[in-house]
Amino acid sequence: MASADNTNAVVVDETPISPVRSNERRNSLEKHLQHRPEAQDLKNRHILLDTTTAPALQAKALELERQRATDNLKKGLNQRPARDDLIQRNILPDSTAAPALQGHQKELDLHMRADSLEKGLKGRPNPEELVKQGILQGDENPLKDA
Repeated sequence: MASADNTNAVVVDETPISPVRSNERRNSLEKHLQHRPEAQDLKNRHILLDTTTAPALQAKALELERQRATDNLKKGLNQRPARDDLIQRNILPDSTAAPALQGHQKELDLHMRADSLEKGLKGRPNPEELVKQGILQGDENPLKDA
């Protein structure tokens, strides 16, 4: 019977599917640990909290800091001058145009003023006409000063 048991015995392959590379894994971990960023670098990048408070109180301290910033922002917004006051002080443009169009509106206004000034200068009377009308005296010549 003993020989019958040996022939029916199943052979199980116990070798791992992937070879164990414990040295490679250990070397990989050491390599990663060598290139690990410093704690101060992580604090500068806001990954770690830069605080000296106890870990149990860090969440509450962060919440209080956020609330303080919110309160300061609300206080600043409440003290902000009104839009009409800013327009009156020439801080904001007196325009109802969209902000994207305000630059073009300002440029158009500038060109319109230049055209109006040029038109007014073209219709200006000569110095001789001003002498005839009695506005200038005969010995005055405004073109000599220019």
